[in-house]
Amino acid sequence: MDRELAEFGRRWAKAELHGDIDMLDRLLAEDFRGVGPRGFILDKARWLERYASGDLIHDSFDWKEVEVRRHGDAAVAIGVQCQQSIVDGRDADGRFRATQFLAKGGEGAGDGNGAGDGWRLVGIHLSAMSEPLP
Repeated sequence: MDRELAEFGRRWAKAELHGDIDMLDRLLAEDFRGVGPRGFILDKARWLERYASGDLIHDSFDWKEVEVRRHGDAAVAIGVQCQQSIVDGRDADGRFRATQFLAKGGEGAGDGNGAGDGWRLVGIHLSAMSEPLP
């Protein structure tokens, strides 16, 4: 896998796990859209607000089985997001197939040490996973 994009994925998952609003603010594009497993859509401000308000808390959050296809300054990453979480006081544990859409070139996407190298998460779409096919 592309080293830059693998590092981006690790940083993103760590920021989600810890509800690191400052890091997520740098990693998400200004026009970011997230589509949840039930079809709701959140813009960047609403995505971050879930952490700021304490409405979303992760006990664990993992981004694995990731396949990345890079297309110049854009990329698509498909992986599995596993989480043990609470949303609005309700259990939100789950395993989701996630498709991430990334673009390179936005300001603030690095961490000050060059990691991430300008990649931003433009969008994510989550689908709940059932049992794997035989």
